[in-house]
Amino acid sequence: MQSPLKVGVIGVGAMGLAMATNLHGKGYAVQARDVADTAIDAAAAAGIGTCKSPRELADWADLLIVVVVNAKQIEEVLFGVDGVVKCSRGDSHIDRDNGSGNAPVVMLCSTVSPIDSAQFGHRLAAVGIATLDAPISGGPVRAANGTMTLMLAGDQRIVKRLDGVLNDLASKVFFISETIGDGAKTKLVNNMLAGINLTAGAEALALGHRLGLDRQQLFDVICASSGASWIFEDRMARALRDDYAPRAQAHILTKDVGLAVDMAAGASIETPLGAAALQIFKATIAAGLSDEDDAAVIKTIDPHFNRAKQRETSHD
Repeated sequence: MQSPLKVGVIGVGAMGLAMATNLHGKGYAVQARDVADTAIDAAAAAGIGTCKSPRELADWADLLIVVVVNAKQIEEVLFGVDGVVKCSRGDSHIDRDNGSGNAPVVMLCSTVSPIDSAQFGHRLAAVGIATLDAPISGGPVRAANGTMTLMLAGDQRIVKRLDGVLNDLASKVFFISETIGDGAKTKLVNNMLAGINLTAGAEALALGHRLGLDRQQLFDVICASSGASWIFEDRMARALRDDYAPRAQAHILTKDVGLAVDMAAGASIETPLGAAALQIFKATIAAGLSDEDDAAVIKTIDPHFNRAKQRETSHD
């Protein structure tokens, strides 16, 4: 049974396409927009309709989910020449009882600074478009099966009105506050910890390798012991297979950890572990690994990690 809610997704990379496919499979009318022809082709192949511009998508949709890379791209899709604010459905009067209006609700799922989130929200409100600050976490697999995590900040009436689609998108939905930007703050705190855990886990596995331990056995022990973390188990399993095909490109978490460290500096709190993780990520980017999976941080810590595996394989 098809839902009457029409959902537009701007940015159908790994996460955006997974979210769009999930909603399409659950009966929502879904259309997509992306600047990359390959992304549009992938959406079309999944049975998802496509639009020629963010403005066109905004004229059709009830909910616009924005899943682009950074604030610069959000600026372009919202306020550019053919951006969302150019749609014909802007409504300066949003119903006070339920937060509804003629214009689509814009849900910002990209990881950006809380300052940028707040500014986007204010600028959209000025033309009658409501915003949800709604960062996501969990990766493409969880996005595709609707089990990712969603961190929401914004008008609680709008959240209540969209409760059905929000719970179809994510099995863990956290309402943070009504202040746009608090969702972004929550996501950046989480992602700084994810970056610290990932680089620490890669360092530990590299140490075990240099000590002559069996890497797979060490990995199994850590996953069953106090050193475990979700990101260690997920990413280092890939490193052990020499599999750096990008599910989450290294430059994305580099950006996120950098934003978190900057946010901490603005709050006058030192984050030495976050800063150390950021340096490892930056070195990974400098080594030309920007578009590889972020598991590639282990190559920065131990350049011989996968070469050793290749030598072992050649002797089998």
